[in-house]
Amino acid sequence: MNVNFEYSKTLTGEGSILLLLSIIPYAGWVLGIIGVVLFLRGIRELSNYYQDKEIYENSLTGVKFYVVALIAVAVASAAFFIGLASATGFTFTQGFVFTTGFAVGLVAFIGGLVLGFVFYVLAASHLRKTFNTLAQKSGEASFTTAGNLLWYGAILTIILVGIVLIFIAWIFATIGFFTMKSRQFQQYAPQTNETTPPFTQPQQAPVYGTNQNNDAAGRR
Repeated sequence: MNVNFEYSKTLTGEGSILLLLSIIPYAGWVLGIIGVVLFLRGIRELSNYYQDKEIYENSLTGVKFYVVALIAVAVASAAFFIGLASATGFTFTQGFVFTTGFAVGLVAFIGGLVLGFVFYVLAASHLRKTFNTLAQKSGEASFTTAGNLLWYGAILTIILVGIVLIFIAWIFATIGFFTMKSRQFQQYAPQTNETTPPFTQPQQAPVYGTNQNNDAAGRR
């Protein structure tokens, strides 16, 4: 299968940049969607290039888990908003009254956040596998750093520090995609099969003239 390596890594690099720009207000979600599409397209090409289907499969599974996490958080936020509206008479101008609707909304909010967190960690775990495999195939250490930061960032999102780590992780991933080299330009440690020939002591050529004369003289 013919795969254009330069085109593949450019797609993933541009997708990573758009994912970084997804934090921009209003237009960020559009850039994020385009970034995901470009990223998956490029990863699929790289998966074909390295003949390792797990590279793409782990990425696709990770993106799916990210979508589930976002949906869970969105539903949780909507449930909390509806519960809060129920407690304030749906006008947000009256005093707060603890109602059954608010209790249900609060429970749904907490449950949605927990579910979103679990799927977010699972998504980061699969993308970490993708980056680790790319690091092994391409020799780019930036992918290993990106995978580790993405994993720890997902765990630390509960204290908001993880968001910074995730942002830095995608910076390292972008660097890795734009600096990775094709297989024929990768530097490998030279392996030589040459062995040093065993030392052999030179054999001394026999001297015939002197020995023959001495033998002849002895017979006389």
